[in-house]
Amino acid sequence: MSSTAPPTLTSAQVKEVDALTQERFGISVEWLMEAAGWQVARFCADPTTVVCGVGNNAGDGLAAARHIHRWGRLVSVCCIDAQRLKGPAARELEALRRVGVDVSAELHLEHSATIVDAIFGTGVSRAPEGRFAEWIDAINASRSRVVAVDVPSGLDSDTGVAYAPTVRAALTVTLGLPKPGLAGADGPRLCGDVWLADIGVPFEAYAAVGADVPPDLFSAADRVHLVVAR
Repeated sequence: MSSTAPPTLTSAQVKEVDALTQERFGISVEWLMEAAGWQVARFCADPTTVVCGVGNNAGDGLAAARHIHRWGRLVSVCCIDAQRLKGPAARELEALRRVGVDVSAELHLEHSATIVDAIFGTGVSRAPEGRFAEWIDAINASRSRVVAVDVPSGLDSDTGVAYAPTVRAALTVTLGLPKPGLAGADGPRLCGDVWLADIGVPFEAYAAVGADVPPDLFSAADRVHLVVAR
């Protein structure tokens, strides 16, 4: 592990890095999503339910679900509105269905020791509403261990402000680089243990948005435990 703390990425920088990675460096968003899903799946050693929203964070969750299914640990996959998935996330949904996994429009959390929270990612800027809020409340009411993808759903990834409701995670797998909200405001009490996972973004793409990544960040391992001040 690097002795230098990695820089953080704002939600705007995340979008810029994704675009640069594809357009300048030839690495597709689908590849990054697949890598993200595989990294998240590695933290799910027990019977697992994956709960998805409607954006790219959902795509990461669907990719994770396919790996968890391969490893014999998948209980169910629930998606708030699968018809709203687009682009890479929609293709992850199709890949999951092709291996025979049903994706439910209803929330089923029973028989799961672990829940993957893939409802919202870094783009949240207001309180969840409707079914999004209902599903977050249900996750928080469960007794299962919650693994959040990138940030707990409902947490502002830039400020760390927790909208009502926000998922309470036991563990957060933050992708590529940490998000400032994990250590700000309400973040530390909601993110649990934080692991930084390498998803293959070129360090040159980070440098292009002003993020100076230690060259040895992932030299010892492809995931790094981060200490978040509480």
